[in-house]
Amino acid sequence: MSLTGSVWLIIVAAFVAANLPFVNQRWLLAGPVATPAKPLVGRLLELVVLYFVVGALALMLERRAGQIAPQGWEFYAITGTMFLTFAFPGFVYRYLLRRHHS
Repeated sequence: MSLTGSVWLIIVAAFVAANLPFVNQRWLLAGPVATPAKPLVGRLLELVVLYFVVGALALMLERRAGQIAPQGWEFYAITGTMFLTFAFPGFVYRYLLRRHHS
């Protein structure tokens, strides 16, 4: 896979992973269905776990492409906020647009 393809793969994977906690009721996509609905804290914890899963995928692709560049705290601050920004459509769908029926 080319370097450009790897970058786009990570961006798409991050967008999908950031929205997964908000569009389903299963724990970590494959676990049991949450009854009652998953609380916001549970969704945020899933978001953190998925951030690290996407990070591991990115690290694997970077290792495959060549030498791994050392990262400082700035890198993690930027990628974390980007991941939260990617999660915004799922959050809006779950908590602002979706009609809750009693």
